[in-house]
Amino acid sequence: MDHASVLALFDRDLREGARPDGPGARVERTGGVVRQTAPEHGWNGVLWSALDETDADAAIAEQVAHFTALGREFEWKLYGHDRPADLGQRLAAAGFAPEPEETLMVGEITDLRLDTGTPEGVRVVPVTDRAGAELVADVHEKAFGADASRLRRQLLARLSVDPGTVVAVVALAGGEPVGAARMEPVPGTPFTGLWGGGTVPAWRGRGVYRALVAHRARVAADRGHRYLQVDASDRSRPVLERLGFAPLTTTTPYVYVPAR
Repeated sequence: MDHASVLALFDRDLREGARPDGPGARVERTGGVVRQTAPEHGWNGVLWSALDETDADAAIAEQVAHFTALGREFEWKLYGHDRPADLGQRLAAAGFAPEPEETLMVGEITDLRLDTGTPEGVRVVPVTDRAGAELVADVHEKAFGADASRLRRQLLARLSVDPGTVVAVVALAGGEPVGAARMEPVPGTPFTGLWGGGTVPAWRGRGVYRALVAHRARVAADRGHRYLQVDASDRSRPVLERLGFAPLTTTTPYVYVPAR
């Protein structure tokens, strides 16, 4: 895989040419910024920018004003190769708070090692309804120690309005949810995004995460996609590298919360 070419393709198709990711969302280009504005329970933020030292601060101020007027918390998704080089410092100075850095990893499906089996006693099942969405949210809260109310609402909305935009799965050991994950195919591009892969603490290190990646990779291949994309944490990066994913750059969410 030509890393530079794939990164350029990623920027073009998934960032500069981004499509709305859920019901009620719209993607807009304003100046040198591509942003998504969505309902309160959706993802609001900046996906791509082409800025330099002369216009970055004004662009940041414009986005703050836009989302603050809507009462929306939003995220500026900063990648390691974005410019200007001090964009993260400028965001922090404007009141954004950085979350933990992740690694953008991409794998060409035909090159991945997907012969990993499902752990004994575990089955991976598709999520299609409210009950399944509740299982995904339950795993999310246990795996990441974070509130899953927004995820629950987003997933239910997408399954109800446009189920083709998301593939969600849950790993069950007996009737107990022990892992869950989502996949978001991007129509008209070779990419499919893998999101939210998590395993409850008692089941980590037993192959559940690998099984969830392999399952989604097979679904993506059946749909004609070529690449899988993941924003990997330090915990998941080693597993993904063993499966054949390559790191392309870093990504850091900078979050702005308007004053109430």
